[in-house]
Amino acid sequence: MRFCPLFSSSSGNSVYIGTAEGGILVDVGRSAKQTKEKLAEIGVGEDSIKAIFITHEHSDHIKGLSVFAAKNKIPVYSAAGTLLALRKNGVLKETHIDNVIDDENGVEVAGLFIKPFRTSHDCADGRGYVVSAANGNSKAAIMTDTGYVNGEMLSSVTGASLVYIESNHDVAMLKTGPYPYVLQQRILSNKGHLSNDACAEALRALVNRGTTQFVLAHLSKENNTPQTAFDTSVSALTEMGALLGRDYLLDVASPENERRPYIL
Repeated sequence: MRFCPLFSSSSGNSVYIGTAEGGILVDVGRSAKQTKEKLAEIGVGEDSIKAIFITHEHSDHIKGLSVFAAKNKIPVYSAAGTLLALRKNGVLKETHIDNVIDDENGVEVAGLFIKPFRTSHDCADGRGYVVSAANGNSKAAIMTDTGYVNGEMLSSVTGASLVYIESNHDVAMLKTGPYPYVLQQRILSNKGHLSNDACAEALRALVNRGTTQFVLAHLSKENNTPQTAFDTSVSALTEMGALLGRDYLLDVASPENERRPYIL
């Protein structure tokens, strides 16, 4: 199974996951043209994408969805509330194929088994996703755009060898930065975004549950830096005796992918 963050920032988010049978996208937050080009850089043709899974309806996750899905006749999966929101705002039209994904049973596509879990965000019906190779050999999880991580979310992603997790902001930078107070409060709320410290706490719990590889995602350009996010997580894990390179691997996703896919 190959796992590759194509885009990761407030300007657009998208992740490719694939097998020899084809692949899926989780979110299409940049234009269809940019998505096609970024897939080509890792040797993936748009015609090999068998399904698109949407976390929620905010623009940085669905900007290219309408065109990319329609052009390639790709089915779109998400929670019922998200699909309804996408229909209401005109992103999904009559010609699009959409499917409600069941939280309990998930769905199998392109040699992958995809199961959603609930997140906490100021959107219609947000979800994260756990993606497993159908043969059971590998498992990854995507956990972004959530104001907190609770026990149910941790249980959902337990067993994943790689967790792609939001580390959106440094709280001090946010509070002293350029964002107006109302927006700061939204980001800091239980329906906002995961801070570096909250992300680090989740990593501590996941290392104890056996996860060995993490990718920090969805960093704010104004209220975070890659080094700050990285250092916060490493510091928290070091405090509990987990050492980088021995007990876990940690990367920070680039706004636009510049590396080969992770092989799981």
